[in-house]
Amino acid sequence: MQDTIREIAARVREMRDIRQLSGEEMASYLGIDAKVYARYEEGIEDIPASVLYGIAQRLEMDMGTLLTGENPRMNVFTVTRRDQGVRVERRKEYGYQNIAANFMHKKGEFFVVTVEPKNGYEPHLNAHPGQECDYVLEGRMKVYIHNNEVILEAGDSIYFDSSHPHAMEALDGRPAKFLAVVL
Repeated sequence: MQDTIREIAARVREMRDIRQLSGEEMASYLGIDAKVYARYEEGIEDIPASVLYGIAQRLEMDMGTLLTGENPRMNVFTVTRRDQGVRVERRKEYGYQNIAANFMHKKGEFFVVTVEPKNGYEPHLNAHPGQECDYVLEGRMKVYIHNNEVILEAGDSIYFDSSHPHAMEALDGRPAKFLAVVL
């Protein structure tokens, strides 16, 4: 896992340098402290998916390229078989599978996200540019957003401005799985 974190950090740093952006400019764009951003680029801390998405937007590149180091190749369609999406273990609270990593010029990022239940959960809010739609596939979860707590069950969805800090919590002592579309 640590090697993967360093590889992604190196790709981010290289692409930022190619675009002739400073680390401070990137941190400002992302709305995070420059010292925290520097720790991401050094591979000291794992880059949260929401931050990585913002980096990809600012660099005008596909998030999948930052994650895998490979450029997407498909431009008509791509198929991702069950549980075969590119795994992205970006935050310890969530497990991500990018289900469209191989498609070029996507208009959004598509993930199947699993949230494991935690005792004594304290939400770690994150925010990123754009909008997000989450559709619950399995289980129940609580969404924290803009001083609200919303309970969602399988078949429910929420669409929101993802620049507002948000987090998800699995309920009932069981994992919750949802489709996240980030635009």
